[in-house]
Amino acid sequence: MAVRIRLSRGGSKKRPYYHIVAADQRSPRDGRYIEKLGSYNPLLPQDHENRLVLDTEKVSAWLSKGAQPTERLQKLFANLGICAAPATREQPKKSAPKAKALERLKAKEEAAKAAAEAANTEASAE
Repeated sequence: MAVRIRLSRGGSKKRPYYHIVAADQRSPRDGRYIEKLGSYNPLLPQDHENRLVLDTEKVSAWLSKGAQPTERLQKLFANLGICAAPATREQPKKSAPKAKALERLKAKEEAAKAAAEAANTEASAE
């Protein structure tokens, strides 16, 4: 059985409130869970003490047993120092500039460099 530590949504429409639970990854998001580990209220300010209420001993125990946190919870746990932060890429490959755009950038840089050299030679000649 693969166990995930994830958010289970509660609260009303447009007023989210989440319970942090350890659950079988096959169970539905708000469905059956094994153990409740804490709560998360994203509407509270970042520095508010009740924004993230967590039983760190239970979380550490589940992580040591092999439970995997979701990416959002991994970010929250990393802020508390419970686990390592998830790896994030600076720029996705899909949005990286293509070959023609790189050629245009290179040509633009060369033109700017040539203009700067011309300005320097004119300034030194005077």
